[in-house]
Parts: sequence; C-alpha cells; structure tokens
Amino acid sequence: MSWFDLDVFGAVFVTLAVIMDPLGSVPLFLGLTAGRTNNKRRKLAWQAVLVSLAVISLFALLGQQILTYLGIGIPALQGAGGLLLMIVALELLTDKQDDPSEVDNVNVALVPLGTPLLAGPGAIVATIVFVQKSHGVGDRVAIGAGILAVHLLVFLSLFFSVSITRVIRESGIVLLTRISGLLLSAIAVQLIADSIGGFVKAY
Repeated sequence: MSWFDLDVFGAVFVTLAVIMDPLGSVPLFLGLTAGRTNNKRRKLAWQAVLVSLAVISLFALLGQQILTYLGIGIPALQGAGGLLLMIVALELLTDKQDDPSEVDNVNVALVPLGTPLLAGPGAIVATIVFVQKSHGVGDRVAIGAGILAVHLLVFLSLFFSVSITRVIRESGIVLLTRISGLLLSAIAVQLIADSIGGFVKAY
C-alpha cells in the first residue's frame, strides 16, 4: 500500500491552483486592502490563507455530511457565493467601501478574502469530489498535501504582492480596484449562472 499517491497530489494541486488562481487574486487582494499599510496587508494575507485553509480542510473532512445534513445542494452553494461576491464587486466599482481607519475591526481576510474568494464554491466542490473518489490512506495524504501546497502558493502570491504597492502607488491601486470590481462581478455572474443551470437540471 502506497502512503502517498503522486498522481492524486498533482491532480489536486493543479485543479485547486486553477480554481483559486493565486496570481489572479493579487489585484483583488490589493483592491480590497486599499488604504491599509503594507504591514497590515501582509497580516491580512496570511490570515486570509489560514481562513481558506481551514474552510477547505473542513469540507475535505466533513463536506458531504454537512451539505446533506443541511439539505444544501451545490447550486445553492454557488448561488450564495455569487450573490456575496456581487455585493463586494459593486462596492469596488462604486468606491463605496468603508474607510479602513473607521472600521479597523472589520477583517476582510475573513470575508470576502478567505471565503468566498479563495475558499469559494468551486474549490469546495472540487475538494469534496476528490475526497469521494479517494481510496486508501495514500490518496487522502496526497489530497491533504495538495491542499497545503496550493495554499502556500497563494500565500506567497499575496505576501509578495505588497511589493507592488511601492511601484504603482495608491493611484495605481485605485485603478486595480476598478479592474478587480469588474472581474469580480464577472465571477459572481458566472457563479449565479452555474447555480441557475444546476437548479434547472435538478428540477
């Protein structure tokens, strides 16, 4: 019996890396943390990754049981994530975010950075599917290692994105914020569309 399946590890790592998109998360991260100091951004980076890792790990262990117990289907999960992201996207596009100095107790690393941006419906569903298809300890160890490796990659992307602020300044971050809002709204619409499609197929 193998204690580590390299093929499963590769499949988990590639799939989650594509879904979570570490490099694509950089402009969203900078936009959502606009107005904060670089030290604060670095703190939010590792907090967001820890939140995402906790959520993904929880669903890896108990995901199917949680959804079954609550009577929640995948389309409902996608729809909820899409609506939440749409609210955040509108705030980025209309510049109606709260002043970070006024709401310092509000931690964007929890929502929307940690979830649903990083640990979103796509990553959660993919993780549940991998666990359902796993056979033996080797597969499960490989899945765990893949999840950890992807989150390490995400952390490095967000952590070093702070260096970008020294080059583009706050005016550049404002531009990235608008672009991030547009991209985020597109992601939200796609999630809602997938949710509707899932409900149509189910019913």
